[in-house]
Amino acid sequence: MDTPLRDELRHTLDAGLAALRLDPALAAPLLDYLALLDRWNRTYNLTAIRDPREMVTLHLLDSLAMQPHVADIAALADLGTGPGLPGIPLAIATPALQVTLVESNGKKARFLREAVRQLGLGNARVAESRAEALDEPGRYQAITARALATLPDIIAVGGHLLAPGGRLLAMKGQRPDDEIAALPPGWRLDAIHPLAVPGLAAERHLVVVSNAG
Repeated sequence: MDTPLRDELRHTLDAGLAALRLDPALAAPLLDYLALLDRWNRTYNLTAIRDPREMVTLHLLDSLAMQPHVADIAALADLGTGPGLPGIPLAIATPALQVTLVESNGKKARFLREAVRQLGLGNARVAESRAEALDEPGRYQAITARALATLPDIIAVGGHLLAPGGRLLAMKGQRPDDEIAALPPGWRLDAIHPLAVPGLAAERHLVVVSNAG
């Protein structure tokens, strides 16, 4: 990534971090992650978004919009994380949060391991596995899934990973009222938080669902 482009991205990212009230010092490691993703994406097609300018908004800032809602969580599993979204930005922004990046695709898992190593993320680990096959029952206070299916489907494949009283933090566009109505027995809606993603006009909601323990 050349210097003029990195400077342009830095300007956009700085403004976004300020709008989200996050530490401006996060910009450097976030851009290091973005540069690595951009480089690998040219060969391995890790994400359909090719333009790093769009990645700042649609990947970094979109992921970080949910950061206040993980600040009190010790362990989070990011299911179907792909190239590490939202897990890697959240791990960068929340050092006390232990993030497990769950991804079954081999090339994406290889990228994740390299990103964790290069970024020095001691609070992130990669589990190359399908979510339903991950044998870590009750280990996590929260699970999230940015682009993975419906709320009932996420619970079906990842609900076993939650400790009693654990929460599913699901990033959605419009309010998924049909999905909420279809929650399985023992699961309840705790909250729906509208999120403002800097630079993005589309709706975003964080849907919080918990199990009854």
